[in-house]
Amino acid sequence: MNGKSRLPFCLLLLACSAAAQTTPLERLARWKQVDMPLTPTLSAQEHQMIDKLVHACRLLDEIFWRQSDADGLSLYRSTGDAALRRLLAIMGSRWDLLDENRPFVGSDAMPPGHELYPRGLTRAQIEQYVEQHPTDRAAIYNPYTVIKRQGDRLIAVPYHTEYKQFLEPMAKDLRDAASLSDDPNFANFLRLRASALLSDEYYGSDLAWLDLKDPKFDVIFSPYETYLDDLLAVKTSFGASLLIRNEAESRKLSVYQKYVPEIQDALPVEASARPSKRGHLTPMEVMDAPYRAGDLLHGYQAVADNLPNDPLIHQKKGSKKIFFKNFMDARVNYIILPIAQKLMQPAQAAKASGEGYMAGTLMHEISHELGPELAHRDGKQMSINEAIGPAYAGLEEAKADVVGMFGLAWLVDHKVLPKDRLEEYYVSYVADLFRSLRFGTGEAHGRAEMMEFNYLLEGRAVTHSSGRYVIDYARIPGVIAALAKELLTIEATGDRARAEALLAKYDQMPPSLTAALAAAKDIPVDIEPVFSFSR
Repeated sequence: MNGKSRLPFCLLLLACSAAAQTTPLERLARWKQVDMPLTPTLSAQEHQMIDKLVHACRLLDEIFWRQSDADGLSLYRSTGDAALRRLLAIMGSRWDLLDENRPFVGSDAMPPGHELYPRGLTRAQIEQYVEQHPTDRAAIYNPYTVIKRQGDRLIAVPYHTEYKQFLEPMAKDLRDAASLSDDPNFANFLRLRASALLSDEYYGSDLAWLDLKDPKFDVIFSPYETYLDDLLAVKTSFGASLLIRNEAESRKLSVYQKYVPEIQDALPVEASARPSKRGHLTPMEVMDAPYRAGDLLHGYQAVADNLPNDPLIHQKKGSKKIFFKNFMDARVNYIILPIAQKLMQPAQAAKASGEGYMAGTLMHEISHELGPELAHRDGKQMSINEAIGPAYAGLEEAKADVVGMFGLAWLVDHKVLPKDRLEEYYVSYVADLFRSLRFGTGEAHGRAEMMEFNYLLEGRAVTHSSGRYVIDYARIPGVIAALAKELLTIEATGDRARAEALLAKYDQMPPSLTAALAAAKDIPVDIEPVFSFSR
């Protein structure tokens, strides 16, 4: 999962009528262009390898567009309006992530399944269909199939068939890059991933990816996240990122890796919902990302990822946590620190920091792997996202936030991290809530953090006075622990109704917050990366 991840928003600072009248050029003002250069000194052979990987990323982007909005891609290629073209590239579609996914061009409403399902098909219709055709269930719920109509039947077309024209040259690029790599393990992974793209069998290459030990170069290159699928929450979209190791920052991660099993054991939920993490691989990398594509490029700009999402991989080896240092620095400098200064009590706002935000992000990504691995409902075991349905993305993002903060407090309580940093962690967390709350409840992270923020207000862990917000440092640990218990219990039981009710109860923005955020309208909502590679 990404701190996107990709990843899929409403801007509650503006009335809907005003948003509808906003031009593409005016909408672009909400995004801050930031250069993401290729900074390390590389050999000629390494440059050749990177060129192959970038070309593969561009092919992957072609697939993502066809999963997200094929008509939007046609418009992106044909329009002579530079502002409109840029806005289409930011969103990866014709729908404004900052305006409840309303169209910013044309009048077509965003289909909840994007291009992954036939238009007009509902979740209820799919569930009824698989009851009538149980032998089709596995293919329809397969994360690597596109659903199409064939008469009165629903047909599942594998990704490797649907996108063959792009996947075959993409696989060749990965194999060519492998032949240029000086790292035999990375080369082996690239070859395995090339084969996986042509078969939709990612398990073996995911295991090889987790086995990479402190690689200088790495890639995210797979259909992992489900942010485009608001019907079943199972269909994955293609995303990619080129990664180059930030050695100095990567060395700081060992303290978090060491204590993952202990934090899992300490979670405030019954033991059956926290299977042991002892002996599990928890690789972590701090990387710079000089190029992105697919769901890692369009829309919400992730600063971290926790992958793969496959619970079978989690059971066997765990997952990899990747932190995009260049994206993280841009978010902190251009968004989080300025918004803290605008909205929080000055003495507390001064405690917000890049290191505090990094600690919270580290624990957020670790926490995607913590808690239950599968849901147990009605005597059956199933994946949590299948059990929870469309509410899963928001629920899981909230769980990662809240369990992450619970984990930071645990590390401080056990003298692993300095006690005098805890207030810094809480302030940086709340400042980041303000950043995401401007996305509103149309996006998974925004919906999750709206719920978190209202829960903190209800528990008086955060209060509002004279236009500023103040954290009660004595109350916030207990309120976070209570919310962590609720979220972990929902995931363990696969209780869809309870998840939907929790998110619905807390998804309204208080008027005081709407007014406070209006004062921060000059601060960018997110960054727009500008890469040194020509598009």
